Amino acid sequence: MSDFYKYFKENMEALGLNPPPESLFGTQQLALGTISTMLTYVDKFGTKVTVLEMAFAGTRLEQLATVGAVGAAYYAGAAIGSLAVATGRTISGGTSLGDVLFEASKRGLGRPWLTSLFHRMPGIYDPRVSGRKYYKHYGYIK
Repeated sequence: MSDFYKYFKENMEALGLNPPPESLFGTQQLALGTISTMLTYVDKFGTKVTVLEMAFAGTRLEQLATVGAVGAAYYAGAAIGSLAVATGRTISGGTSLGDVLFEASKRGLGRPWLTSLFHRMPGIYDPRVSGRKYYKHYGYIK
């Protein structure tokens, strides 16, 4: 298991989400491809689409079906935050909101709704925020 995936998985689990499949998020490049695919579905179906609905809309994401009814926009935001955390920890040891937004923009993952999501839920990218594992319960589940 790579350090990148270890940090990515650790951040997703700290947010109370099931361990992300290593086959989809095991390296930075895999994570970028998976997140791009997820964002395509959010762009197409809106921020209220669930990961379960998204998974059945495309075969590449079928492994995420176990996540169930978690909002796809939230899961994508958590994945982008985890991407930034894993990249930051692998390279330098820390991540700020600016790092997350810059990383998302640089990689073509920026969306208008991401900034407000990260402002409302800074624990997605900042492990020091208490109660972050309960984020998935704040109205993002149908």
